[in-house]
Amino acid sequence: MTQHAARKPPQAGTPDKHPDEYLEDLNPSALAGQNIGVVGAHPEKDLGRTAYDIKDAHILLQGFSSDDLKELRILPAGSRLENKATYIDLRHLERGEFTATGDWEVSDDQWIVPKKSVDYELWNRLRGIHDVRRTGTEG
Repeated sequence: MTQHAARKPPQAGTPDKHPDEYLEDLNPSALAGQNIGVVGAHPEKDLGRTAYDIKDAHILLQGFSSDDLKELRILPAGSRLENKATYIDLRHLERGEFTATGDWEVSDDQWIVPKKSVDYELWNRLRGIHDVRRTGTEG
């Protein structure tokens, strides 16, 4: 008979390795970048404003109707972007859509719109696609 080494408990079952009073110092943003839970402030959960509410957006997005602008919900400054989610900055449409990492936050000078909140035809128009099959409109 062979002797087996003592098995270590699974990682999730191990006790905390650091005293509670040091946890915040050692890991100040424990859930940063994770798309779970509701830790901390979530300004992105506020209804916020739409492109329709911003006068300069009417000028910048001239080819879009008022109804289109009302669909484009802009994340408030300080909102943390979801890891691996797709967004577009209405102030810089020429840069195209981008995929965020969980440590990105919306700054004061950005008009960030999440793809998941926009109809796909409108999203394609924001990206500069003009194919009627992908945008639902001509031109």
